Amino acid sequence: MEFIKEEIEDMSYPEPSRMKHEDTEEQIDQMEEKERRHKLNDVKKLCDFKTQETEAKKLHTCSQCGKSFTQKHHLNTHMRIHTGEKPYTCTQCGKSFTRKQDLIRHMRIHTGEKPYTCTRCGKSFTRKQYLNTHMSIHTGEKPYTCTRCGKSFTQKQKLNTHMRIHTGEKPYTCTQCGKSFIQKKDLNTHMRIHTGEKPYTCTQCGKRFTRAPALSVHLLIHSGEKPFKCDHCGKDFISSSHLKRHLIVHSGEKPHVCSLCGKSFSWLDSFKQHQKTHDGVRDHVCSLCGKSFSWLKSFKRHQKTHTGVRDHVCSLCGKSFSWLKSFKDHQKTHTGVRDYVCCDCGKSFTTSSNLKQHQRTHTGEKPYTCTQCGKSFTLKQDLIRHMRIHTGEKPYTCTQCGKSFTQASTLSVHLLRHSGEKPFKCDHCGKDFISSSHLKKHLIVHSGERPHVCSLCGKSFSRLSSFKLHQKTHTQE
Repeated sequence: MEFIKEEIEDMSYPEPSRMKHEDTEEQIDQMEEKERRHKLNDVKKLCDFKTQETEAKKLHTCSQCGKSFTQKHHLNTHMRIHTGEKPYTCTQCGKSFTRKQDLIRHMRIHTGEKPYTCTRCGKSFTRKQYLNTHMSIHTGEKPYTCTRCGKSFTQKQKLNTHMRIHTGEKPYTCTQCGKSFIQKKDLNTHMRIHTGEKPYTCTQCGKRFTRAPALSVHLLIHSGEKPFKCDHCGKDFISSSHLKRHLIVHSGEKPHVCSLCGKSFSWLDSFKQHQKTHDGVRDHVCSLCGKSFSWLKSFKRHQKTHTGVRDHVCSLCGKSFSWLKSFKDHQKTHTGVRDYVCCDCGKSFTTSSNLKQHQRTHTGEKPYTCTQCGKSFTLKQDLIRHMRIHTGEKPYTCTQCGKSFTQASTLSVHLLRHSGEKPFKCDHCGKDFISSSHLKKHLIVHSGERPHVCSLCGKSFSRLSSFKLHQKTHTQE
């Protein structure tokens, strides 16, 4: 406003005695100048008034953080941040809020009210900002762009979250195990591992889930719906993520390569699991026996060995399973479906893992080697079982007599001794056995088969154990 003041001070006005009634050119100029001077003076007064008014309005200042407000009730609302007061409580679920408008918005969850409707597709929303975000789907507008990789986003908040991928920032940390996350919602989901909370329940079977998407996929199991179809082989899937994983089978792509050993993987989760073998990270610890696991799914599978829960039951034979995958693989034994075929010998299998294991009989590959004695194995589980010879570990304990075993299958057979059950019957003589392996050994008695032949003396044996025992007679000589 200084230039206005200077301009006003420099103005000189004609004396009234010298002014004539005739409107000369000079007089007109003077009158116009006088009018202009009044206008400038009014502007100055108005600006000064507005400045004073704004300053006068901000009379309510927070004593704790110094923030000022134009109205007292705004200050009162702000103070609740410091005091933690939440005076507005939902009568239906008990959740409390600092502001009344937050409670009003929350109530729409219970009432189902969605007052903001998209004029393009008719979809409704509980909040106006959700509608504004939704509108970008129709307009295709993504105004927020990442300067690092060029990816665009509809919301600034989503861009900020995305930037953490580049910076490595993980601001949300679990207080129980120290694991950090990029987003708060990921931390909230993770916390359910510790609390055991499963807020999403299937109305058909009562099974509970930690995440809503997991429940949505589960419901498709009941409906039998598989909306995602593979264009290559026609196989159907219940989710787009399952289809994406399957497509890699056709492409043969393995984009995830370990920088330490060069091994490549088709799926990111398999790659991450492999990396833990180098790091030695086992962040999932069983509270009952102290055993630790690299992967959550392995940890959950282990927990069922303590609980004995087998919630997947075959409707045809009554056999129950702890895991859905094992249940589905079992169902194929009834349907006869074997969609994984060996290209070397034509033998078919119910699962891809069984096919891979079988193919090692052709290649002679034994990728799992014992670090203590150098013995190699075709299957990882065989190496794990073998290692118990060195460690003396017997993790499977009979609850009736306390006897421990290195393998779960051995414990299962042992439990039949307590129950007296012998579920495997010989069709030739009617004799009962507690395991299928015992029945197989017995059947050789009826067939007369002696497949194990000594190369030194030509003697043949029906059982491998008898053959090995015989071989020792030659070595002792």
